[in-house]
Amino acid sequence: MAIQEVSSKSRYGKYTQTVLNLIDLSVINFFFGMTLCIVPDSVPYGIREMWLLLNLAYLPCCLWTSRSTHYRRTILMDHVIRQSVVTVCIHALFFLTLVSFLRLDLRTKTVVIFYSSLLIALPLTWVVTRFIIKQLRRRGFNTSSVVIVGINPTSERLLHEIEADAGFGYKVKGFFDDFCPDDFKSRHLGTIDDLEDFIRKNTIHQIFYTYTANTNDDLSRAVKIADDNACDFYYVPRITRFVNRPFSLNTIGSVPVLCTRPNPLSKIMNRVLKRSFDIFVSGLFMIVYPIIYIPIAIAIKISSPGPVYFKQERTGYRGNSFLCYKFRTMKVNASADKCQATKNDPRKTRLGDFLRRTSLDELPQFINVWKGEMSIVGPRPHMLKHTKEYSELIDRYMVRHMVKPGITGWAQVNGYRGLTDELWKMERRVEYDTWYIENWTFFLDLKIMVRTVINALKGESNAF
Repeated sequence: MAIQEVSSKSRYGKYTQTVLNLIDLSVINFFFGMTLCIVPDSVPYGIREMWLLLNLAYLPCCLWTSRSTHYRRTILMDHVIRQSVVTVCIHALFFLTLVSFLRLDLRTKTVVIFYSSLLIALPLTWVVTRFIIKQLRRRGFNTSSVVIVGINPTSERLLHEIEADAGFGYKVKGFFDDFCPDDFKSRHLGTIDDLEDFIRKNTIHQIFYTYTANTNDDLSRAVKIADDNACDFYYVPRITRFVNRPFSLNTIGSVPVLCTRPNPLSKIMNRVLKRSFDIFVSGLFMIVYPIIYIPIAIAIKISSPGPVYFKQERTGYRGNSFLCYKFRTMKVNASADKCQATKNDPRKTRLGDFLRRTSLDELPQFINVWKGEMSIVGPRPHMLKHTKEYSELIDRYMVRHMVKPGITGWAQVNGYRGLTDELWKMERRVEYDTWYIENWTFFLDLKIMVRTVINALKGESNAF
């Protein structure tokens, strides 16, 4: 029975990384061949040896992908792009080292053209292949059946993250816990004593352990059950939802120790990169801005009396206030600095409703970006009134001001934008903003910008 279970669980998923490596190798060989065709006499002699070294240099890349990226279910496209670029650099390092060691003749022009094209082709290939994998999982292929041990806020948060993206391919069968609340909405499969029997009778690939009662005995039992039934075992530490900073695992002797990593934007080079990108993009926008501004300004003036811009004091970097610019979307009113816009807000003009739904009203904030008061990507700036209220109600609310506010942000592309008429909505927004600050990468900013454009083209129900 156990052998049959292992066989059924293995099926095709274990070949995925191998297939991805073969695709990478094919791309490398294809573009090297294309480069040889483009550049005459690229390899005066030793062409066979050159092809052999080209492929041998991919072996360290295989080791890198298996250890660092591996075929993980939680595919994040910004990580994919960054790691694919590193893969190209590793290949270049080993290939050119081997060529130099064997004293083969390879034209500099050939190297430049080949690796320039590969820096575009391989990341694009990784994005496409991972996108296909996620789409297949959303259609029920290449899924992983899991059970969660423990019913508590940590396990419920884990379930929420798993169900947030069907592209992960997780199929949660249910929960095990000695106690199940009456209002528990998910499937309770039994007590801890029922875990092994359920695993043996069903195809389960992974066990996520969040249980806190009788930790030592139950944890060792759960690990043994996973080992005996060829299941992957994951221990999920009980951490508050506001602590989203990545942890790295170290050891002191044989004792595992989790340590937090520093915020990426605390490093000066990351801040310089982010600000340089803001200046570049906002500078390009300012060149074409008059073409956008003139027709919208005329339309606003026709729609209702008042200024073109709506200027509002909002909380910015380190809690300092600044004047945030927007195209005016409402009739001039006394409650603009106190009340958020609602879905059928009578203060909005017909033009203003259109500007809000398409997010065109936010475009003047590129002026704030150019001035250095905002960034293109970051937590959305809130009214001073909201900052005062929510800082007293929500733990770590002020953490979101440790970076410059943005025109768009991680919370917004995940659906948390617009009206915050209930406290939990702002709590979730703060949670996503905190995660962004503590996990920032340049590629994450690019990802958020792309998703913002896609959401604007599709239209968002919360944009009003």
